[in-house]
Amino acid sequence: MLDRRAIMTATTALAGFFASAFGAKTAVAAPAPERLFKGDVENRGSDGRLERLPTLDLESGQDFLTGFRVKVNGDFSRIALRRSRKVLEDAGLDRYGDYPMAQVVKLFENDPVIGTNTRLWLSSQQLTWKAIQDYFHDNAEKYIAEMEAADEQGPGTLELNPGIEPEYTKHEIHIQPGGYVGDEFAGHIYHYGTNMFFDGKNNQDEGHIAHAATINVPEDGKVNRILELGSGSGQLTVATKERFPDAEVWGIDVGGPMVRYSHMRAVDLGVDVNFAQRLSEDTKFPDNHFDVVFSHLFFHELTKEASEKTIAEAHRILRPGGVFFPIDLWSRAERPGVQAHQKYSYWWNHRWNDEVWFMEYAELDLEGTMAKVGFDVNERVRGKRFFEDLTGTKKA
Repeated sequence: MLDRRAIMTATTALAGFFASAFGAKTAVAAPAPERLFKGDVENRGSDGRLERLPTLDLESGQDFLTGFRVKVNGDFSRIALRRSRKVLEDAGLDRYGDYPMAQVVKLFENDPVIGTNTRLWLSSQQLTWKAIQDYFHDNAEKYIAEMEAADEQGPGTLELNPGIEPEYTKHEIHIQPGGYVGDEFAGHIYHYGTNMFFDGKNNQDEGHIAHAATINVPEDGKVNRILELGSGSGQLTVATKERFPDAEVWGIDVGGPMVRYSHMRAVDLGVDVNFAQRLSEDTKFPDNHFDVVFSHLFFHELTKEASEKTIAEAHRILRPGGVFFPIDLWSRAERPGVQAHQKYSYWWNHRWNDEVWFMEYAELDLEGTMAKVGFDVNERVRGKRFFEDLTGTKKA
């Protein structure tokens, strides 16, 4: 059986023959660079940065679920929003009013239209996770062997510390089966599953590359060492290394399967990034070690206590003048003007999507906590998509 590279080589050779035979003046494109590492498994090759899902059936199913999710986020959500305004109107309330969470939940939780929108959103997520998990579990032997083959290869390094996971990290965040620490294929599941979160518009890491471009740097311009906290599948860590090719870049995550997958993917892409299974509250790095520490959609998945410890740890490991750049949903505990429908989405995400620590995040004053530990906090700005960017500089 011909593999994709054999086909590519044959096609290029044939093109070269016709070019020379018929006097073509344009050069024949060279074959795409090799991306295989020793032990790599690529059933269907790669589409740019994205290694394609192993079967056409699985890829087609994920394409359908992504399209369904786009529909839910669009038309269905607009219907639910109109319905929520009608519920408020029927109750004699201002649709733009900011009401207590308990009142909002009581108004909306048993409404069939709003409930249907929530159910469709959650079902698309559950089906996505299950299909991906089932495939990798059914073919576990070869994919575990692939990770083992990559573990000791570079560029970049991998450090695993099994057993360090605190209890609060063992929940199935986003209803991802096994969560970030409880399934050996957590990285695979998370990466391919979250492509749906981005409505199919991040298959080439477009969103992460855009975020990497926004990361602020110290005023003196020196960027020798960079750390991402809660690096997940490593997409933003890799994009950051590509923006700062001369810097030493690290990504840490509590999930061993997450950093293991991240390292394997970085090796496959040929990007020199170091991944380690460590805690954001206790990174084990020296004082004043990094020029930039950042995170991406991280703090809303920590307990309030862990968040406060993580912010203090970021301050410790940054050098004077270093920059802390957390990208998340918002940065203040007090958020005036949040409409009822949006507030209800916080609750059902917490209750049904296993965003276990979302309500604690809602009580976290990220900006105030940063200032308390010694950061000079810059003005908040709206970031890419629906995120909020906040920059803290460690005082000299």
